[in-house]
Amino acid sequence: MPLRNFSLSLSQGGPSALDTILSLVWLLVCVLVIIVLAYLFTKYVAGHSSLWGAGGGTDQFKALSRLSLGREQSLTLVQAGERYLLLGVTPSGVSLVAELTREEAQALYTRPASGQPAPPSFGEALRTVLKQKKPR
Repeated sequence: MPLRNFSLSLSQGGPSALDTILSLVWLLVCVLVIIVLAYLFTKYVAGHSSLWGAGGGTDQFKALSRLSLGREQSLTLVQAGERYLLLGVTPSGVSLVAELTREEAQALYTRPASGQPAPPSFGEALRTVLKQKKPR
C-alpha cells in the first residue's frame, strides 16, 4: 500500500513527461533562433563594413586601408581631399604618423598584381579546416 501512495503523489505533484519534453523543445527552438539571429546580424555587419572599418567615407574624405597593430591599436590610411594621412589610432586618441604623397599612398593600399592572393574568408577557412579534420 505505501508504494501505491508514493506513485500517486509523484504523478499529481511533479511535472509530467509531456511538460518536460515541451520545455526541452522550447529551449531548443530558442537556442536555434538566437543562433540564426546572430548569423544574420554578422552578415548584416559584414555587408555594411564601412560603418565598422576601413573603406568608408565620401569622395573627399575616406579611409583607404587599416592595419591592426594590437588589441586596440591600428594604423589607418586616410584620404582627405588631395592629402593622404597615415594615422595612429589608439583608445586614447588619434595621432598623425605621416603625410604621404599620392604615389606613396597608392603603394601602401594597392596590392601588387604578382603579390599574394587575398586571405580566405572565414567560411572558406572553416570549410578547409573541417575537410582536413579526420573523424575518430
